[in-house]
Amino acid sequence: MKATRIVRNILANYEGDTPGVKGNLCRMLMNGKLGGTGKMVILPVDQGFEHGPARSFAPNPAAYDPHYHYQLAIDAGLSAYAAPLGMLEAGADTFAGQIPTILKVNSANSLIPSAAPKDQALTGSVDDALRLGCSAIGFTIYPGSSLGLDMFEEIAEMRKEAASKGVATVIWSYPRGEALDKDGETAIDIGAYAAQIAALLGAHIIKIKLSSDHLSLKEAKAVYEEHGIDISTQAARVKNCMDASFNGRRIVVFSGGAKKGENSVYDDARAIRDGGGNGSIIGRNTFQRERGEALEMLGKIIDIYKGRA
Repeated sequence: MKATRIVRNILANYEGDTPGVKGNLCRMLMNGKLGGTGKMVILPVDQGFEHGPARSFAPNPAAYDPHYHYQLAIDAGLSAYAAPLGMLEAGADTFAGQIPTILKVNSANSLIPSAAPKDQALTGSVDDALRLGCSAIGFTIYPGSSLGLDMFEEIAEMRKEAASKGVATVIWSYPRGEALDKDGETAIDIGAYAAQIAALLGAHIIKIKLSSDHLSLKEAKAVYEEHGIDISTQAARVKNCMDASFNGRRIVVFSGGAKKGENSVYDDARAIRDGGGNGSIIGRNTFQRERGEALEMLGKIIDIYKGRA
């Protein structure tokens, strides 16, 4: 596999990392229909943990089968497939080497009392990732939770172990918890802050949500207004998050969220592209659709990142 100049330039931004970690980043960046472009589309399927089986898979019952997701990611020509331990183990041998994989090593569930602090349990390990041939581990943090600092410490240690064994780290950085109201969870100042925290924790790939134009923190709002930081469009807000990710020196992919209309999905992808983001990590908006429809949607998203749509 020969890396393109674009990919080599991205890898050069990871100056403190080993050839093993860079090799796994290269593997994902060079895979699939976006291989070599510096853009990525990743299929994440951890929703069974987070939302339960019916809410996740009943809209498209074929998706109850873990093999379905491996095959969808492969046939769509995606960059990688991310899932918790059991999902990956259920197809790791059948699909070995056919798609880079990301082991999601912590998870929550919707049965936890709503009053409980936002947290996730460790459900996988770096050794599990190595055993399954994964390119990376994935870990969720909740900036805004009273347990957020514990999560930072957990991923700091696990990231250190992963890096020592040549495995990259993807951090899902989702503002959530007692410190934030609903508007704050998607506010641009909070979203950019979440991206910065993930970068500072050593994430090789940062996964965040698209932001609204709401400004949540009084002190941050004053700075945005004083310096005229443009947050008027989704593309401008993506750029702001890329600025917070070491001025674009870290790979940032944006989540798709709950299932919505096709045009909204495509508009999001265009905003990510135009704002300088690296791509999408899109789950329910694809696997909850019939397979043919999902493949068509993913193909259109890939075309958008190639500048063809």
